[in-house]
Amino acid sequence: MSADHLRDRGSSPVELAILAPAVLLALFASIQVAAVFMARSVALSAAQEASTAERAYTAPPGAGEDRGRSFLARAGDWLSDGEVTVERDGQQVTTTVTGQAISLIPGFTFTVSQTSRGEVERFTTDEEAGGP
Repeated sequence: MSADHLRDRGSSPVELAILAPAVLLALFASIQVAAVFMARSVALSAAQEASTAERAYTAPPGAGEDRGRSFLARAGDWLSDGEVTVERDGQQVTTTVTGQAISLIPGFTFTVSQTSRGEVERFTTDEEAGGP
């Protein structure tokens, strides 16, 4: 064996010991980012469902909140402690869904909030709609 070969013995385990924590950190960080994006997607879908229900022509009071909560219950655990808030301001409906994304890092919380807006459906005549 050459002198260079003997001097390099054991360098691979040392390199692995130095790089392994960085690789694991990058892996967990990418999974955490994906979990936050999934929670955002669930929150936005719940907000859109709630807005759609609340905007309906003959929607009873609270229809949007009920639909949003029902969606969150079926969506799994991507978003926990989900809260659905529906506000009606004249002909506009604004729905906000907030909650916590799954956290892989103990002690850290990732709050997610998404909003959906729309106009309340109403019956109009051709003259009101600008028709002939």
